[in-house]
Amino acid sequence: MNKRTFIRLFAALMASPVISPLVTWASNNKLKNWAGNLEYGTDRLYSASTLDEVRSYVRKQNKLKVLGTRHCFNNIADSTHSLLSLKSMDEVVALDPDARTVTIHAGMTYGQLCPYLDGKGFALHNLASLPHISVAGACSTATHGSGEKNGNLSTAVSALEIVTAAGEVVKLSRQQDAETFRGAVVGLGSLGVITKVTLDIQPTYTMRQYVYENLPLSAMRDHFDAIESSGYSVSLFTDWQNQRINEVWIKSREENGQTFDGTPEFFGAKRATKNLHPIAELSAENCTEQMGVPGPWYERLPHFRMGFTPSAGKELQSEYFVPREHAVEAILAVERLRDQVSPHLMISEIRAIAADHLWMSPCYEQSCVTIHFTWKQDWPAVSKLLPVIEKELAPFHARPHWGKLFTTPPKELKSIYKKLPDFVQLSKTYDPRGKFRNQFLDTNIFS
Repeated sequence: MNKRTFIRLFAALMASPVISPLVTWASNNKLKNWAGNLEYGTDRLYSASTLDEVRSYVRKQNKLKVLGTRHCFNNIADSTHSLLSLKSMDEVVALDPDARTVTIHAGMTYGQLCPYLDGKGFALHNLASLPHISVAGACSTATHGSGEKNGNLSTAVSALEIVTAAGEVVKLSRQQDAETFRGAVVGLGSLGVITKVTLDIQPTYTMRQYVYENLPLSAMRDHFDAIESSGYSVSLFTDWQNQRINEVWIKSREENGQTFDGTPEFFGAKRATKNLHPIAELSAENCTEQMGVPGPWYERLPHFRMGFTPSAGKELQSEYFVPREHAVEAILAVERLRDQVSPHLMISEIRAIAADHLWMSPCYEQSCVTIHFTWKQDWPAVSKLLPVIEKELAPFHARPHWGKLFTTPPKELKSIYKKLPDFVQLSKTYDPRGKFRNQFLDTNIFS
């Protein structure tokens, strides 16, 4: 650590005795997101471990953003002023078996929460592909998982504790605050610092997972609804080549009369004879168990194992939500771009998600199918492709994932989110001077 770094670190410690700075200054490496495609706009990263510390820090700052597990691919959580981490606030606050809820601190990840819940005989209704993301961050951006009858992760939220721009503590619940609550859950980080989250839980359950290879594109076109309803959670992986879906992942709950039977053939696709990675050429070592082997819900709903900590992603991601009734048309529209898309693509994933009533959720009042792109890390090429894809999906009023890369104009976002004006007013109620806004929010929400 050089002299200049030491002076900056020492000065920060003296100025903020209650908040512990993370020693990002001791490294020559700039703070980046998980994928490495985004370098954050400040090295002023602080960590709070109590509610009082959060309140004290928020009161002292003119501008700040909360930084979660850094799995967003765009600058939704970036700041050029100050960043606040709640990573050390990662404990279970209360488990209420009668109400079937669990309250946790906002820094907890799904990888930490799920084994705890299962050990107590409970489960969540849905999980994302990766379990290493924070609960608060995932819910704030409407991260979703899969399942045509399953709402995204934020639909499990039944209460929030938020520190507002004035340092005041506000508690909102589904039961008592109705519309305000619905506006706050997918808050995009614009209302304040989420410090506690209460989630709905249910009795634990067992699942099996089967993977099928080489589903003809024509079978997807003709039997899409039957395919998506074949399991509790279904994912289609494709590279858009050879008129096929490369892999179909079917996750089935072990319940009477609902278990998928794992037949050798599925709409022309063949059942895999070994565990597979979504990108078939890669090792399945870190993927969740397949081949119909039964296991707990939290070891089957994600695609990747809890014990596996992903390294730097070296990838880019984009994703678009289209209304369920337009799913096949939208998928075929993208397939027609295959020669433009495939050279820059690692894999695409197609999933269904149920409708919800959360204002800024892409599934607000409409069941959706998502078309996800995991790109090679070549932003110049991807940045030229995204407008082409968005143009093809525009007739279906596609909504981009808030935490991934898109170029949809703000004017168009306003036209496809009818509650956006109400959300702006709600944000101003809790943050009248824009303490929690940044370039992303100013451009896409408040412009």
